[in-house]
Amino acid sequence: MATALTATAQRLKSGPQVLTFFSDVDDTEQPYGLYLPKNYDEKKKYPLVIMLHGAGSNHRLSLRRVFGKSNANGETDVEATRYFPEWKDVEYIVASPYARGTMGYQGVAEKDVMDVLADVKSRFSIDEDRIYLTGLSMGGGGTLWIGLTRPDIWAALFPVCPAPPKGTDELAPNALNLPVFFHHGDQDGAVPVAVSRDWTKKLKELGVNVSYTEYPGVNHNSWENAYKDEAVFDWFSKFKRNKFPDRVMFNSRNYKYSKAYWVTFDHITPGTLATIDAKFTGPNQLDITTTNLGAFTLQLNGHPKFTASQPLQVTINGKKVKTTGGETVSFTEQQGKWAAGKFELQPVMKKPGAEGPIAAGFSQRHIYVYGTAGNPSEAELKLRMDIATQAASWSIYRNAFLGRIMVFPRIVADRDVRPSDIESADLVLFGTKETNSLINQYSDKLPIQLNASAANDYGLFYILPMNKHYIVINSGLSWWAGAQPGGLPFLPPSLLALNQFKDFILFKNSTATVITDGYFNENWTLPAEAVKAATASGAVTVK
Repeated sequence: MATALTATAQRLKSGPQVLTFFSDVDDTEQPYGLYLPKNYDEKKKYPLVIMLHGAGSNHRLSLRRVFGKSNANGETDVEATRYFPEWKDVEYIVASPYARGTMGYQGVAEKDVMDVLADVKSRFSIDEDRIYLTGLSMGGGGTLWIGLTRPDIWAALFPVCPAPPKGTDELAPNALNLPVFFHHGDQDGAVPVAVSRDWTKKLKELGVNVSYTEYPGVNHNSWENAYKDEAVFDWFSKFKRNKFPDRVMFNSRNYKYSKAYWVTFDHITPGTLATIDAKFTGPNQLDITTTNLGAFTLQLNGHPKFTASQPLQVTINGKKVKTTGGETVSFTEQQGKWAAGKFELQPVMKKPGAEGPIAAGFSQRHIYVYGTAGNPSEAELKLRMDIATQAASWSIYRNAFLGRIMVFPRIVADRDVRPSDIESADLVLFGTKETNSLINQYSDKLPIQLNASAANDYGLFYILPMNKHYIVINSGLSWWAGAQPGGLPFLPPSLLALNQFKDFILFKNSTATVITDGYFNENWTLPAEAVKAATASGAVTVK
């Protein structure tokens, strides 16, 4: 009976529609557009396309766009959002995340995309080897970022006039086993055509299966050409995911993005680009080169060039390394020499989920906590709450094009934080140990603290793992003090500034005057040069 009820509950009408998933970022239902083919059969496996919208757009419009449906003559985006026109049926499931509006595709929006993918896979029968990613403008940039940080879950990428976030270019080698098809108008006034030209050139040099179509005389609306007549589905139909490529090239700065195909990074220095180029040169023969990588694991089971019962020959950075073989083999660098063996991260070390940088504390479920300690006056208490409120105000109205960012984190007084909050969320703590009881509670574990007497002239901002989550501490001046955002303001000032920070910063008057900043050591202590500079300021106490 339960099975029958479940099957009935999963049946939806065919065609375009909107579903939601529950987001634990802020306990909200988040929408995404969905296209379900006619006569959907849950016994079949279907290819899936994830479509990412551009700036000023939404999930409903992007679902239209990927099917080649632009606005009617004279129709505004607001008007076009209200309905779905008819279009030709395709044997694909298509999902278009709202991803909070216009905020790019990192952090919370990036998590939403992955949550949508998980939600669709839980509801429908999806072919894991035919999952594709596309998007336009901001969404084209998101296609490159999300596609190249997780290259082994996609079968192909289709970026249209892409505006990738900073740092995406260093991930280009990750596309080695991903077909990529760029589209751009040569008169694009929003995203220079050089972006797609340069990416295409770089990927060709790396040996990537890359294609590029440039539209003469076309401005930023190149998606009208790229998605015309549902051509994207015909192109995607040529490709399936290569689960076991002969060669894996993978670059990453973070444990968050540590796996590609049969390679997993086990030990890196977060913030420093680690690279690997691992290739089979013959049956059970591997040649590997690395930079800034301390340890890695190869999961070789299922690879057509690997036989577990045969010896495995491995060369790393030009030197042969002895290994006992097996379906899973690990290697660790010790004093400049590679040896077989699994690297074990120690509890105090940076690791997945505890690596920073500061922006990581704002990328998932988090709560803004202002202090009530120190017997503040009513006016002082309001000021403390106002600072936390300003930091948490993601959804301010920016303009008619950008709209709002639909993220609604909670703002809580330190005395009202519940054990369930500490267990489930990252905490953004404002104040010092004298003004915030939670900072005081953690004070013996903090590597650096702002002296109360310096709070009017200095700002201290840093991230630290605590209770299997992060705490982010902002003492003294707010981290957005004196911030001068440039370019298209996808985010409010307090949020736009986040991506510029590493693990910690101590500044005077504004973040333009840095006393010291950088990354914590591997064991979450301050580097010696930071200790020296911070101590010399007289504004902090260093543990």
